[in-house]
Amino acid sequence: MSTTPSLESAVDLARAAVDDVADPTWIGDHLGYVDDGDGLGAHSFASLQPGYRGWAWVVSLSRLGDEPVTVNDVVLLPGDDALVAPAWTPYRDRIQPGDLSPGDLLPPDEDDARLVPAWSAGDDLDTVDRYFAREVGLGREWVLSLEGRDLAAQRWYDGDQGPDVPLAQQAPGTCHSCGFLVSLAGPLSDRFGVCANGSANDDGRVVSFNHGCGAHSAARLSRSAGPQKLPPPVFDTVTVDDVDDL
Repeated sequence: MSTTPSLESAVDLARAAVDDVADPTWIGDHLGYVDDGDGLGAHSFASLQPGYRGWAWVVSLSRLGDEPVTVNDVVLLPGDDALVAPAWTPYRDRIQPGDLSPGDLLPPDEDDARLVPAWSAGDDLDTVDRYFAREVGLGREWVLSLEGRDLAAQRWYDGDQGPDVPLAQQAPGTCHSCGFLVSLAGPLSDRFGVCANGSANDDGRVVSFNHGCGAHSAARLSRSAGPQKLPPPVFDTVTVDDVDDL
């Protein structure tokens, strides 16, 4: 014997179940019935609750054999036109540079791909005895992995200190040829340096070699940009008239 007709006709039972958990004025018209199979089904009612436009009260029903219809649960679910909160973004993914305040902590994940143990990838693999350093605890415990270095280099290159910003594209020269560039040490020293020009926008920041700005050490004012001698005035209002000649 099919249980579907009994479940589908139990509209009043489903509405009464919603009345038990919600204000009756929040329950709208019956929206329909869904047969979930195996003696399960669900009735939906429009929600009139303030702030929940487009939502629906959904009552799950069941019936086993000739037993009476049973209410399993009552839930308020969003429909296609419902106003819902945006998908949850983890706290770590919402942090942006400059968001940290004094005292805030942002530890790396335990499996952060940007970091590796210092004994496995030191700053200078040619001269550091990594296994000895691991045993005696010399140097840093963690260092940048190759992936971490590439991510940092790409971020800097694509940022405001890279070659694609208007400031660099209109510069008289690149940072690589600027006398104010301070060289770096380590694996990124072949692509980046630090600006030491206190008059430049990027003073104290890492800049790519092909970045640039108007404060380049070789920058010179053009003739048109220098001070120009003004022609004599049409009416001389500067010199003093010689009254003896009048």
